[in-house]
Amino acid sequence: MHTQHAAPLPENRNDWKTIRTLLPYLWEYRARVVLAMAFLVLAKLAGVAIPLALKGVVDALDKTHQTIVILPLALLIGYGALRLASTLFSELRDVVFAKVAQRAIRNIALKVFRHLHSLALRFHLERQTGGMSRDIERGTRGMSFLLSFMLFNILPTILEIAMVAVILFANYNPWFAIITTATIVIYIIFSLVVTERRMGVRRVMNEMDSKANNRAIDSLLNYETVKYFNNEDYEARRYDEHMKGWEHAAIRNQTSLSFLNFGQGAIIAAGVTLLMILASQGVADGTMTMGDLVLVNAYLLQLFIPLNFLGFVYREIKHSLTDMEKMFSLLDKPLDIRDKPGAPALVVGNGAVRFEHVNFGYQAERQILHDLDFDIPPGQKVAVVGTSGAGKSTLSRLLFRFYDVDGGRILINGQDIREVSQQSLRATIGIVPQDTVLFNDTIYYNIAYARPDAPREEVIHAARMAHIHDFIESLPLGYDTQVGERGLKLSGGEKQRVAIARTILKNPKILIFDEATSALDSHSEQAILTALAEVAADHTTLVIAHRLSTIVDADQIIVMEHGHIVERGTHSDLLQQGNVYARMWALQQQERRKEEAAEPEVELALATALRPGI
Repeated sequence: MHTQHAAPLPENRNDWKTIRTLLPYLWEYRARVVLAMAFLVLAKLAGVAIPLALKGVVDALDKTHQTIVILPLALLIGYGALRLASTLFSELRDVVFAKVAQRAIRNIALKVFRHLHSLALRFHLERQTGGMSRDIERGTRGMSFLLSFMLFNILPTILEIAMVAVILFANYNPWFAIITTATIVIYIIFSLVVTERRMGVRRVMNEMDSKANNRAIDSLLNYETVKYFNNEDYEARRYDEHMKGWEHAAIRNQTSLSFLNFGQGAIIAAGVTLLMILASQGVADGTMTMGDLVLVNAYLLQLFIPLNFLGFVYREIKHSLTDMEKMFSLLDKPLDIRDKPGAPALVVGNGAVRFEHVNFGYQAERQILHDLDFDIPPGQKVAVVGTSGAGKSTLSRLLFRFYDVDGGRILINGQDIREVSQQSLRATIGIVPQDTVLFNDTIYYNIAYARPDAPREEVIHAARMAHIHDFIESLPLGYDTQVGERGLKLSGGEKQRVAIARTILKNPKILIFDEATSALDSHSEQAILTALAEVAADHTTLVIAHRLSTIVDADQIIVMEHGHIVERGTHSDLLQQGNVYARMWALQQQERRKEEAAEPEVELALATALRPGI
C-alpha cells in the first residue's frame, strides 16, 4: 500500500479566460442582459434614496420648538414607495436574467458533452470517469453561482459604494467619505490576499474529491470482482486514502475561512465605530441634525452589510472559478481526429474496402501494424485470424477512424476515409464487438439504439434474426426488461445477441464481427452463425475470429502475426499449405475433441455424485 502524498496543484486556468468563455453565451441574449442591468441600476438608485427619505422624516419629526408635530405623510409614503421600488426592480432583474443564466449553463454543459464525444478513443481509454463526472458537476454548479452573484452582487455593491461615497463627500465632512473609502479599500485588499491564498487549498480539495469519487465508482462498477477476491477492505482503504487527503484540505480550508471572516469583521467594526463617533460629535456640535445621524447610520448598514456579504460572494466566486477550471479544461482538449474543412459524405457505392500498406502504433515507440495490405471485395467475407496481440482488433478501430493510420491509407469505394466526414463513415459500418457493453435501460432501448426512430416491428424482426426474441418474450417484462449497469443482468451470450440484433437493425453496407460469437455455447453459436450468414449476404464483411470453425466459409482468410500478414487464402488452401493456419486449425480441433470426450465423463461423475445413498 502506497502512502498518499499531497496531490500536486492542478494547472490554474486563468480566471479571466474562464470568464471570457462565458461572455459569448451571455451576449446571445444581450437585450435581456441590458434590461436586467437597467433594473439593477434602478433598484440601487431607489435603495440609495431610502436613507435620504428617512432623514427627511426624522428631521420633520424632530422640530423640538414646535408644540404640535405635523405628520410628514408625503415623506413617509415616498419612503415606502422607494422600498417597494427597490424590491420590485430587484425581482424584475432576476426574472429577466433567469433565462440568460440557465440557457448559458445548458449550452455550455451541452458543448462539453458534445466535445467529450468528439475526442479520440485515446482520450477515453485514459480518462477516469468518476473524477471527470464530478468535475463537470462542480463546474455547472459553479457557473450558476458565478452568473448570478458576479453580476447582481459585486457590480451593484460597487455601484452603491460609489453613489454613497459621492453623497457623503458632497454633503458632509470629507472625513466621512475618506473613512468609508479607506475601510472599503482595506477590506477588499485583505479579502483578495487571504482568499487568493486559500484557493490552493480549494484546488487540493477538488483534486482529492475527484479521485475519491473515481475510486468509488470504479470499485462499484467492478462489484463482482471485488467480491470474488474478498477485497472490500482493500477497496475501502484505497478510497479512504483520498478521503484522508480531502479531510486534511477541508480542515485547512475551514481554518483559513474563520481567519478571513474574523479579519473582515474587525475591519468593518473599526470603520463603523470611527464613523459613528464622527457623526455623534457632529450632532453634539450642532453641525448635524438627528436626521443626518440616522442617514449616516443607514448608509453604514446599507454599505457594510452587503460588503460583508460581498466577502462571502467573492470567496464563492473564486471557488466557482476554481470548480469551473477542470470543466473548461476539457474544452481545451484537442481533437486528435477531426474532419477536414468541407469534408464530403462518404459515397459507399459497392462497399469495397482496401487497407493499402497501412502502418500504425498506439505509441510511437511500439508499432502494431507493419505494411498491412489487403482488400475486402464488395459483398465478400474476409476473415482475420492470429494470436493474441497480433493487431486484429486494431483493424476495426482504424476502419471506424477512432485512430488515424501512421502510414498508408484505408479506402472505401476508392475514397480515403480521412477525406470524408466521420459521421457518414460510421453510418456505413456496423460492428458486433467482442466485449458488448449495454446502456442501463431496457432491452428494447438497447436494440433500437441503432435506429431510435425505427418502427417496433423492425426492432422485433432484428431480435428474431439474432435468435433472442423468444428469450425476451419469456421474461416477465419482455422488451421492457431493464438490463442493468453495463448490461450485467444479462449473460454474456444474451448481451452479444442483443449487440447482433442492434447491428442487424442498423443494416449497414459494411459489417465487422469482432469475436461475435465468443460468449456463445456451441448450439447457440451455430444458430447465430446461420443468422449472421443471412445478414452478411451482399454485405462487405470483415470477421475477426479466434474460433477458426466460424470462418471456414470466408472468401479469404488472412493470418497475422506481430502485425504482419504471414498467410492468406481460403480455408482449404491454407490447410493444404500446412503452415501457421494449418497448425492453429489442428490445435483447435484437438482441443475440441478433448472437450467432447470429457463431456460424457463429467455427466457420469455428476450423476454418480447425486445418486441417493452414495
